[in-house]
Amino acid sequence: MEFASYLAGEAWTDHPTCTHPLLASLARMVNDCTSDTGRSRLVPLIPSVIGVRGDDSRVRLLMALRAGTSALSVASAEHQHALAVGILNCERHLAGDTGELPADLALRIRAAFDEAPDAERWAREFIASMGSWSRSRFTDRTAETIIRVSVQGIAEACTPNPDDRLYDLLAGAIDDCVAVLSPRSESRRAPVRPSPGLAVQTRLRESVDARG
Repeated sequence: MEFASYLAGEAWTDHPTCTHPLLASLARMVNDCTSDTGRSRLVPLIPSVIGVRGDDSRVRLLMALRAGTSALSVASAEHQHALAVGILNCERHLAGDTGELPADLALRIRAAFDEAPDAERWAREFIASMGSWSRSRFTDRTAETIIRVSVQGIAEACTPNPDDRLYDLLAGAIDDCVAVLSPRSESRRAPVRPSPGLAVQTRLRESVDARG
């Protein structure tokens, strides 16, 4: 995020105004939890977060859902319970008054719960016991909590390639944000900005490795 601020012409900061705050927060978390070896792989994603900002409330829901479903199957049992409740909360708010979800989101949720059926069962029972749960709000703080638990759950999981899962989470979240906030922009796989020169790339990698 510091280098994103540099490319955007802002003061050097890991909280640049050029990126949605929740997306920037996720990027910092992923960077901090990725191994030194895997961290350089995040570099090509940096131009993709520049200019991705806006106030659409769907962003927090989509990012939280992306994070929760990415982490549910590999997180510890304690984290799974919290994430399953978070996923159901995202589902409820995304469905809105119609009670219907886009097919891709419904499939993602179903796939995540199929890999952690006990967590789904626990979450549904817990929610059923909370009479006022249906009136709860979904705020940026709610989303950030789900995202933080998800990243931590992935980073601490006993899986072969947590770096890959963290990368996919961040890349997918970028795509989600772009689809809502910059629908005419190209995806992260084809950034419109030119690649930084060798000297700039060297400075970037040194900064990412040293500071996050």
